[in-house]
Amino acid sequence: MRIGDLARATGVSPRLLRYYEEQGLLTSHRAGGGHRRYDDDAPVVVGHIRALLAAGLPTNVIREVLPCVEGPGPELEHCAAPTLQEQLRRLDGKISTLQNSRAALADLLTASAAAEQM
Repeated sequence: MRIGDLARATGVSPRLLRYYEEQGLLTSHRAGGGHRRYDDDAPVVVGHIRALLAAGLPTNVIREVLPCVEGPGPELEHCAAPTLQEQLRRLDGKISTLQNSRAALADLLTASAAAEQM
């Protein structure tokens, strides 16, 4: 499958497919003339990459867990669990930080509004 065919099959631009390759998420083979050729399962792999990106995972983490992904689902094997649990802990920490920032900002606005009424 050529890059244009893969782009049409997945709705992902050729530029983004090349980026996935640069990040080690997708592999191709060079045919005559240097054209990229992808295996028949490449659309499924691109679907897995898109699903993992949608979950907020950075490409370095996707590269680590991609070998643990199967099926069109995607379904994750147990080998992905430790990495995903760590990512979930990090995300929970970011959410907590954002909630604290939001509360502090709301307090500032409340104090500012009270000072204007005086």
